[in-house]
Amino acid sequence: MSGINKVILVGHLGKDPDIRHLDNNVTVASFPLATSETYNKDGKRMEQTEWHNIVMWRGLAEIAEKFLHKGKLVYIEGKIRSRSYEDKENIKRYTTEIVADSFTMLGRKSDFEAPTDNRNNENETSVDFKENQNEDDDLPF
Repeated sequence: MSGINKVILVGHLGKDPDIRHLDNNVTVASFPLATSETYNKDGKRMEQTEWHNIVMWRGLAEIAEKFLHKGKLVYIEGKIRSRSYEDKENIKRYTTEIVADSFTMLGRKSDFEAPTDNRNNENETSVDFKENQNEDDDLPF
């Protein structure tokens, strides 16, 4: 039996996505995502925030570049990856990232539109984005 590597996060973007364009027109977006939880300790309400490094590739990165901005609330599904690299001083570093497979923007409808004076319709809505939009293709790659 194979294992499962599945991550689901709901949080706010810590900054606008950093966009890089690699060889062969491959786009990569990366950004920090904050998730918070609250709990009671000795009658006091406490909040703990975790920061996650999110990476999006290709079409998903291009969509993130257009729609995701600092502070936006987003639901992300993906997998956890650890890797090593050498920094500028040739020191080996390690990092853990969430490689996103899909994301859904959460919030009010007005969060996704250009500013207007009409504030009557602030119903919550969401917009889904997936790496592979072709649902007829059941291949995992």
